[in-house]
Amino acid sequence: MHRRLIAPGALAASLLLAIPASAASYTPGAPGIGDPYYPAYGNGGYDVSHYDLRLTYQPRTDELEGTATLLATTTQDLSRFDLDFLLDVSEVRVNGAKASFATSGQHELEITPATPLAKGTPVTVVVRYSGVPSTKSAYGFSTWHRTPDGAVAADEPESAWWWYPSNDHPLDKATYDVSVAVPDGTQAISNGTLQSTSSRLGWTRYNWRSNKPQATYLTTLAVGKFDITTSTSEGGVPVVNAYSKDLGDNDGAARASVERTGELVDWLSGYFGPYPFSSAGGYVPNTTTGYALETQTRIYYSPRQFANGSNTSVVVHELAHQWYGDDVSLKGWKDIWINEGFARYAQWLWSEHEGEGTTQELADYTYASHPADDAFWTVAPGDPGPDNQFDIAVYDRGALAVQALRNEVGDDAFFAILKGWPKEHAYGNASVGDFQKYAERVSGTSLTTLFDTWLFQPSKPAAPAARSAGLAPVSAAEGVVARPKSWKKIAATDAVHSG
Repeated sequence: MHRRLIAPGALAASLLLAIPASAASYTPGAPGIGDPYYPAYGNGGYDVSHYDLRLTYQPRTDELEGTATLLATTTQDLSRFDLDFLLDVSEVRVNGAKASFATSGQHELEITPATPLAKGTPVTVVVRYSGVPSTKSAYGFSTWHRTPDGAVAADEPESAWWWYPSNDHPLDKATYDVSVAVPDGTQAISNGTLQSTSSRLGWTRYNWRSNKPQATYLTTLAVGKFDITTSTSEGGVPVVNAYSKDLGDNDGAARASVERTGELVDWLSGYFGPYPFSSAGGYVPNTTTGYALETQTRIYYSPRQFANGSNTSVVVHELAHQWYGDDVSLKGWKDIWINEGFARYAQWLWSEHEGEGTTQELADYTYASHPADDAFWTVAPGDPGPDNQFDIAVYDRGALAVQALRNEVGDDAFFAILKGWPKEHAYGNASVGDFQKYAERVSGTSLTTLFDTWLFQPSKPAAPAARSAGLAPVSAAEGVVARPKSWKKIAATDAVHSG
């Protein structure tokens, strides 16, 4: 037997080959995912596939304790990474080993694992935490809303920081298990399907599951005393609705609206294709906020949405988002038109269905009711800027652009686009540019000029452009376009995303 002699240089080379890339190649993940509207939102270096949240909440004191387990994969050689979070952390483990952690900025939790993580590594992150969410704020605001009997987490473009650590940007969608223990007699409501409940020593635990990818801002938690109704739509979609037991005079109108969820899901399916999630529904807590939000499968409605009576239009708007915004989420917050323009257009379709004004009449009225010097036209729905992200122009001018598209490509192509888009990008993310390319492919029509005119120019499209898009320009000689009957109802939902 002959021993193999290895020269010192060769030995060093072989050892280098056996060791992963040098420590110098491992770098911190970015503290933002790269969205120009919100540079500090989200994080770089990893992608989350699942959140498991096990929480205990005491409504009386607003104390929340939790253990969050995140399943992720690294997207670079990672020495450190951030989560977006505000509560007090007691321990972090990465792949079973204790990790060091610190806070920075307004809402960054910096985690340094015991061992650097190579690109493509599966990672399990466990964060133990506690705190009083209502005492926390970032950038001068809070998205945690206390109620007389509990609290609600629901807001856009952020709400997760107050109750669980996350990669808080729609680009990183994940599935969820949310388990919440609350005192007996109180309920905990979240997204998806209620898997089970159990009671022990005066506490009841509710276990919810969202089995389709979900953006962080679309995750919701509501704790309080609710009346919960369950049903199944004619199309087979399970529906779970909940109403705070102290809604007062708004209770009847809220139920008369939200209890039509199953009917409206089936109706919208005719335009957008099969409902994309395991359940539908909404909840109306006793909050003082004024907005509604398309939290995935379990829509948040403020009682103020029903202060003037029933409001099926807002239910249609938020349900339309389940396809346009939730199933297909935006790539960046500048792509908000795909969410809001189409949700508003769904309200126009509902108006036509109810015989209260056609989509064309609503488009004509929208065009006519804003003179050329109105600031309405200075907001470009295709990229409105963070300060105008939820400006009324994103909704109304956004829907006007949808009608212009319909008139340009014709009904057959338009409705094929409307139904095909959620299927094309199911459970993923897409941009306004992606939508234009898809619409051009389906219709066989170049749409560059139309999109530029109706979505990106900071001015009112001139009469020739309006005529070519099938919209009636109005002059004093031609008179005034009559206001459709549904306009007041639709306008009542203008504050769906304002406090």
